Amino acid sequence: MKNKYGQIKIQQMAFMLMAVTLFFVLVGMFLLVIRFSALKETASTLEEKNAMLLVTRLAESPEFSCGKAFGAKISCVDEDKVMNLKEQINNYENFWGIENIEIRVIYPKIEEKICGFDNYPNCNIIKLYDKEIKGFDASNFVSLCRKEKSDSEVYDKCELAKLMVSYKKVK
Repeated sequence: MKNKYGQIKIQQMAFMLMAVTLFFVLVGMFLLVIRFSALKETASTLEEKNAMLLVTRLAESPEFSCGKAFGAKISCVDEDKVMNLKEQINNYENFWGIENIEIRVIYPKIEEKICGFDNYPNCNIIKLYDKEIKGFDASNFVSLCRKEKSDSEVYDKCELAKLMVSYKKVK
């Protein structure tokens, strides 16, 4: 009788150890699921911050900036450069890691016209990529400048514009 009682105690101890181990494994898995569910949100937040940083630096990049052509201006975008870049945008498809770049003139206000080579400079929206994106965007105000000719002199014409960058949401 004592041998059977000892075997039962050993089996009970083995089942308890298995139950406690299973409990801690389930708790660990539950904590991992919670931790990794926040990972997607963190990735989205990082992408959004990256978009904000990029849009502020984009106006100062050599592809967009006025340089010294219009004097020392901060956040100045050369409209002629952007229109030439629009023609070669396929070479820059993955360069910035974004989906859309759009520049929209805010002031002076005119009827909305998308810029093309046929109606430039009588337009106010320059779309470098023409993709429909369901995601988020970041924007910054910039000076959009170009050279204009009036009668016998060439002058700098600058307008207030909004530089917008769009990202896809992280899946």
